[in-house]
Amino acid sequence: MPKNLSSVIIKTFHELDKEELYKFMQLRIEVFVVEQDCPYQDLDDLDSHGTHMWIEEEGVVLTYLRLNPPGTRFKEPSLGRIVTKEAARSRGLAEIIIYKALEIINNDYAMPTRISAQSYLEDYYSKFGFVKCSEEYMEDNIPHIEMLKDV
Repeated sequence: MPKNLSSVIIKTFHELDKEELYKFMQLRIEVFVVEQDCPYQDLDDLDSHGTHMWIEEEGVVLTYLRLNPPGTRFKEPSLGRIVTKEAARSRGLAEIIIYKALEIINNDYAMPTRISAQSYLEDYYSKFGFVKCSEEYMEDNIPHIEMLKDV
């Protein structure tokens, strides 16, 4: 497991300031909409229910994810909007926040965790213990699969 788990910033939606929220939206659009050329409805009414986790350097958000509590996106807690700035990839930053989010889920919910993953990332998420549990489906014109990690 990566070290540096203490470098993860964790806040509920109501604890976020406008600048933090703006930086998340900026990064999510930069990667998901522009880089991946996928126009989609990013504002999905789940941000206000989620726990927001990120790592930043010198005021720049490098990696981010949203932890959705049980009963919001799925019946299980889930991770979503996992994104890393292109210039910060291959540094293990996403792994750090994923492990931290899974630690929170284990402590707070003690339930399996479900994700909707882009299909090409199946091997990546399997290293965290996620197992494919659905057929491939299209979400925002990108092939996805659901994956589940047991407690």
